[in-house]
Amino acid sequence: MEKDKIYWIPFDLMEQFMIDVFVGSGVPPEDAKICADVLITADQLGIDSHGIGRLKPIYYDRIKAGILKPVTRMEIVKEGPTTAVIDGHNGMGHVISYHAMNMAIEKASQYGMGMVAVRNSSHYGIAGYYALMAVEKGMIGITGTNARPSIAPTFGVENMLGTNPLTFGIPTDEEFPFLLDCATSVTQRGKIEVYARKGREIPPGWVIDENGNTRTDTIQILEDLVKGKAALTPLGGLGEEQGGYKGYGYATVVEILSAALQQGAFLKALSGFDEKGNKRPYRLGHFFIAIQVEAFIDLDSFKKTAGDILRQLRASRVAPNADRIYTAGEKEYLAWLERKDRGVPVNKALQQDMLVMKQELGLNQYHFPFED
Repeated sequence: MEKDKIYWIPFDLMEQFMIDVFVGSGVPPEDAKICADVLITADQLGIDSHGIGRLKPIYYDRIKAGILKPVTRMEIVKEGPTTAVIDGHNGMGHVISYHAMNMAIEKASQYGMGMVAVRNSSHYGIAGYYALMAVEKGMIGITGTNARPSIAPTFGVENMLGTNPLTFGIPTDEEFPFLLDCATSVTQRGKIEVYARKGREIPPGWVIDENGNTRTDTIQILEDLVKGKAALTPLGGLGEEQGGYKGYGYATVVEILSAALQQGAFLKALSGFDEKGNKRPYRLGHFFIAIQVEAFIDLDSFKKTAGDILRQLRASRVAPNADRIYTAGEKEYLAWLERKDRGVPVNKALQQDMLVMKQELGLNQYHFPFED
């Protein structure tokens, strides 16, 4: 194995490997396909923090630890014409969320709008996947999820809120939709994990310690975020001068909508540990909204207006030190164009993770180029 070399694994091979890992971990085949599709979509769009890099630590290891149920049992707790509440009973977040967004889409198809709230779920991968499900049906998709405590409130140093993405997918007349999928913190744990795998320190301002001082020591930060000795800063950063209270506010909105509508867990209850320090399910909450565009206006007119807005933004004056202006979803599209014939980039740390899962599950039908 050549030291530190990046290997590119074809998407179809990587997706099938992930399916087999999920199945080998006890996930039913049809559910495994959903889980793998969410992860491979992240890799296809260049969101390396949420693709194959999450397979072992977030899903495989948690199933082995008994805090994530591989067989998902969804329960519809309450349902109306345009709404529903689902209890995921600590099953696979991708599977729960896929069906929840489909339910929201079906309701929107009939009544113009649909919203589904979920409790007792688990990490659901990239939020944008579910927003794009609505976009593919000519709808606006909105989703959010709470997460284990990471963000300190403005003027605080204790990690209380999750990275809590508030995500929008909007159809346009361009080759790619508008897709805003980002955390309500300056960064998120997955990106710090990417820095860790590369052996790099994070930029100052992303993370603070218990005294409010910025930290950059990536490896130790990942440990201290779990211990409550470090916290992410909200969008806008520290204090109010750069608007940190705005990120804090939006993170709180997501927390409320991911817990209060469905009577779910929130804040410190999402730590993954009980009062004695034992690991337990994360009990995350999500929400999914689908809006039928044609309940307002014909879809083509909407798409053109949305596209015109994005094109005019990109055509506006560029800063002297910048090459060009982008709109949300464009960089992901460009990443796909760059990667579609190459596949998933796999660094040394990911290579080791893949080999561990391959060996432990006996998936000897796979032979990756980095094994030579």
